[in-house]
Amino acid sequence: MKAMLLAAGRGERMGPLTADLPKPLLSLGPETLIERHLRRLAAAGFGEIVINLSYRGGQIRSAVGEATPWGQAVAYSEEGEPPLETAGGIVQALPLLGDEAFLAVSTDVVTDCDFAALRAAGARLGRGSDATGHLVLVPNPPHHPEGDFGLTPDGRLSATPPRYTFSGIAVLHPALFRGLAPGIRPLRDVLHPAVRRGALLGQVYGGLWRDVGTPERLAEVRALVGTG
Repeated sequence: MKAMLLAAGRGERMGPLTADLPKPLLSLGPETLIERHLRRLAAAGFGEIVINLSYRGGQIRSAVGEATPWGQAVAYSEEGEPPLETAGGIVQALPLLGDEAFLAVSTDVVTDCDFAALRAAGARLGRGSDATGHLVLVPNPPHHPEGDFGLTPDGRLSATPPRYTFSGIAVLHPALFRGLAPGIRPLRDVLHPAVRRGALLGQVYGGLWRDVGTPERLAEVRALVGTG
């Protein structure tokens, strides 16, 4: 299974921290946001990585290169400016991702979610199944108290409360994006219709997860994980 790191965003809410630096290269202490994901993906057995690039993407390419210190092969999906948003970026990257389910991870979250365990979720997608995605949900953080999706007893996503927050981590099958033309498209425009069709599965993760959306949240995460 391949993994896609979503790294094209501008990170405008970070203010001067991202004026000259792309958000995935912000430091957590001993490593950057994107390095932490790459290291943990390698430990989980993900040897092929796709990274989408837009804002200051050349800096990310220079920092990561074509191969990581853990032996992963890295391919890049260049979006240009402006970025294509999450779904648009995935659609553009599909030729690099292949025909099987892949793990998508937002680079602006910090988590200890077990990436290796999500491989089993990928095996349940496609191949005659009506499910085209498996999303990791988390308890609602203070900045997003209303949540995004509910979860039925059989593990399907729904719009029914209680709702949890989408973590930015998902196993997705290319069939979820079938027929979509290239262009700027947020992921919610793909997920919500799929939820109404009952086509998305999910799980709730209660461990370490932080959305690094502001300088204050970055400082909090650095205090949590910046020493190792």
